[in-house]
Amino acid sequence: MNEAQLVFYHMGAALAIGLLIGIERGWEKREAAEGERIAGVRTYGLLGLLGGGTALLAAQFGSLVISLTFFAVAGVLTVVYAVNLNRGNDAGITSLVAGLLTFILGVLAAMGQVSIAASIAVVTVLILSHKPLLHRWVSTLEAVELQAGIKLLLISVVMLPVLPDRGYGPWQALNPYTIWWMVVLIAIISFAGYFAIKIGGARRGAVFTGLFGGLASSTAVTLHFSRMTRRNAAMAPVLGTGILLACGTTYVRIILVATILNASLFQALLFPTLVMAGLTYLPAFYYWRKYSDNNTGPVTALTNPLELWPAIGFGLLLAVVMVLGRATRDWVGEAGVLALAAAFGVADVDAITLSLARMSQFDLTPQIAVTGIVIAAVSNNLVKGAMAAVIGGRNIGLRVSVPLIASAAAGLLTTWLLVW
Repeated sequence: MNEAQLVFYHMGAALAIGLLIGIERGWEKREAAEGERIAGVRTYGLLGLLGGGTALLAAQFGSLVISLTFFAVAGVLTVVYAVNLNRGNDAGITSLVAGLLTFILGVLAAMGQVSIAASIAVVTVLILSHKPLLHRWVSTLEAVELQAGIKLLLISVVMLPVLPDRGYGPWQALNPYTIWWMVVLIAIISFAGYFAIKIGGARRGAVFTGLFGGLASSTAVTLHFSRMTRRNAAMAPVLGTGILLACGTTYVRIILVATILNASLFQALLFPTLVMAGLTYLPAFYYWRKYSDNNTGPVTALTNPLELWPAIGFGLLLAVVMVLGRATRDWVGEAGVLALAAAFGVADVDAITLSLARMSQFDLTPQIAVTGIVIAAVSNNLVKGAMAAVIGGRNIGLRVSVPLIASAAAGLLTTWLLVW
């Protein structure tokens, strides 16, 4: 593509972006009479072309041209808005901002950033076209939910990136970034679970949170749902379903993580993880069906969308387990790999799964690796069963701990018979 063709391509993209935004704005204001709108399809298309042409001029005369043209466009659109406002036709400031953005995207496209400009244009159209949905969300948002969202951004976007990602303390086992990441993860699960249940209802929200939360941290789901059950025992059946779904999803995640690093472990891990997942999913399905057939009405106990202090407490627990796990490895040596797996599995399955899968490529037999991974999963789910019983009480404890114990026993037996 020669230089002239490239210029036509960039200018065509600038025009297309303007027309795309103009079509949405034209559709939104389709019932307005002629002259009552700040701009129509043609105007937005021309704004995109104007941005592209301005970028071409800036290449010859300097970037000041872009600034001056932008302020000129802003002035013209503001005058049109003021005239419409004086006539009693409030066109809204959204169209004015969309016009300015169209000009900027035209500049970007002409500068060669076509992909970025087009992506922003698509997102812009999505935001503009979902006005009723966005307004409805804002109208139903409560003060406590807004504050919780701000806190979540504070601990994740502000605090997490500044923490050092290196080991400290005994055996260099304490990694501030890793520990705080778990705190953030638990807070996110708590936040997502709150809105999943609020939007989808208690029954559907718990299932969604269990399935998707289990991909991130089934321990976080267990902690959050157990605390909710403590506040409202009537939610035990549905929240127990969510915990079991999250725990079952853990086995799916384990086999994916392990085989990505060492594909040879897939066959040995497949049957034990399938047995354990099946014995966890089946009771969850039973509880789900039973709750569906005997729905006693909506049951909610939504008070705090962000369980921050329990998340911090879990982070402290994780720090203790990290130190103990490293100590076990140093004191016992390679003979303590299985004990180390059980210790690490208390807080995190992924870490020990990745370690054993990587070690099995060099100096660890597949038998030890697979057995260690299964033991870590067993340890993790037994802890979650105990957590549900202690925090949530007997009502949810029996529903969760009995299937998890059965799953653990079957997983160990299957591993012994097939692997050894």
